[in-house]
Amino acid sequence: MTNDQRHGSRWQDRSRMTRPLEILVSALAVGAGFGAATSLVNALSHNNADLESSAYTTSGWSIAEIMSLLLDSGWAWAGLAVAAGWLVTRARESRPRTLAQGGAAAGALALLAATAAYSIVDSIRSGEQIPWYMSEPAVWWVASVVLGAPLGAVGACVKRPGAIGLLARLTVPVGAAVQMVVLPPGRNEVVETAGKTIVWTVAAASIGYIVVRYLLVERRRRSLAVAESLPSTAGIARPRSSSAQ
Repeated sequence: MTNDQRHGSRWQDRSRMTRPLEILVSALAVGAGFGAATSLVNALSHNNADLESSAYTTSGWSIAEIMSLLLDSGWAWAGLAVAAGWLVTRARESRPRTLAQGGAAAGALALLAATAAYSIVDSIRSGEQIPWYMSEPAVWWVASVVLGAPLGAVGACVKRPGAIGLLARLTVPVGAAVQMVVLPPGRNEVVETAGKTIVWTVAAASIGYIVVRYLLVERRRRSLAVAESLPSTAGIARPRSSSAQ
């Protein structure tokens, strides 16, 4: 083995060792950023709300409140875990089982980091004396692992071809649309309508784009498969016409 080959082998081994660490750091950073941003937007929404006014309570709204409604929704936190799982696909690991395991770990870690950051920012902002990790109910910590792991595994399947990849890409927009029916957010009818309109519009556009793109890719793939299955005409001499004889 030459020196260049040894150097290349060492570089590949080092790359394999650093990629999981990069994914871990990315998942934690994305989760912590999301949790801190959600807490800050919630605080901004609360500070701008005049809940002592009956008119504002029944029909008032603000941009900060709409942003808070979107960020602090179940589908958004689920989307965070899916996005963290998608980060695993950057590891260039082709084995689906390994990708799914890495995605599950990334999804759980991202939700744990988001919950921790949300709790820390809330504790600092409110000046609570209790430990930050006790400011949130235990159910959120458990849910971060129980729900984050499968959602992260779904995110790791986003780039896969075929029906599995399609279902993985549809998870977040379909989940968001369903939540608007089952558990619509908002403290009054105006806020609820605004939230549902935004989510349904974005979800419908996303679903349409994902399905159309999937159909185009599948059509192209089938066309290539048919073309490759046809016998090649290269090297076959054309029959001479009678006039040329």
